[in-house]
Amino acid sequence: MTTALIRWGVLGTAGIAVRRVIPAMQGGRFGRVTAIASRDLARARAAASSLGIDRAYGSYDDLLAAPDVDAVYIPLPNHLHVPWSIRSLEAGKHVLCEKPIGLTSREADELIAASVRHPGRLVMEAFMYRFHPQWQAIRRLVTEGAIGRLRSAHTLFGYYNVDPANIRNQRAAGGGALMDIGCYGISVARFLFDAEPTRAWGVMESDPTFETDRLTSAVLEFDTGMATFTCATQSAPCQRVDVLGTDGRIEVEIPFNPPADRATRILVTRRGEVEEVHFEASNQYTLQADRFAEAALSGRPVPTPLADAVANMRVVDAIRASFG
Repeated sequence: MTTALIRWGVLGTAGIAVRRVIPAMQGGRFGRVTAIASRDLARARAAASSLGIDRAYGSYDDLLAAPDVDAVYIPLPNHLHVPWSIRSLEAGKHVLCEKPIGLTSREADELIAASVRHPGRLVMEAFMYRFHPQWQAIRRLVTEGAIGRLRSAHTLFGYYNVDPANIRNQRAAGGGALMDIGCYGISVARFLFDAEPTRAWGVMESDPTFETDRLTSAVLEFDTGMATFTCATQSAPCQRVDVLGTDGRIEVEIPFNPPADRATRILVTRRGEVEEVHFEASNQYTLQADRFAEAALSGRPVPTPLADAVANMRVVDAIRASFG
């Protein structure tokens, strides 16, 4: 690496990338988005113009061929995550890929194998919530025993979307509630218990037209407790995480999309008293990009190893298998 900053390229002009992630990355300390690609060159040029990006490409391969792109961010539909992550590694780029890392754990294992073939390149799944100060504090509180022994975590995450053109409602693209937002409930449980579940099962309701799950609930059993989650793509918007210990509990009001422009809080209840713990405004996407870029610049491992992404997919597989 010959630059002081990571030069990012972005594969795709997905809404989350254009509205949230790229502006946040542009504000980072250790990187700058210098290129963006779309299969529609006009869309790439429009995104580049609005976001202050130097170059636009009309194909992903053209961007990957650029020698002055060090790393790529991939916000493509789920079914394209592994194929384009592998092609990016083969092109000599570091990879930050949106969650879930793939469609199945078997497919994710293919990415692990590719990363082994390219040991100088980093790969990380973009579970941005883990980089927010509130989650760093929650993990620390749980680890230090502030609420006693962790016994349960419950995640509720839902939104309303019935647009047939939206990839979240397209089965072939890996749509559905479990893949899009249920994976957060799994990730949170594994993050807090710092372990893998010994058993996982769930129930689901499918949309008769889209054939994707629009309502899914699941239970994850750990050696020391349980976690549950409910996710929905056709419900009132809602997100919440409650963490229960033997001596207290933690309520996370905005667990996954905390506002970047104002403070957030969690509620910690111990011995019948409620403490509000406040956190200054933080952009979790900026923090994620900077931590990844620091690792790439220094040669250190990424904060969240690729094996963690594969483990999350194994739980997704187990829950899907339990549907019958």
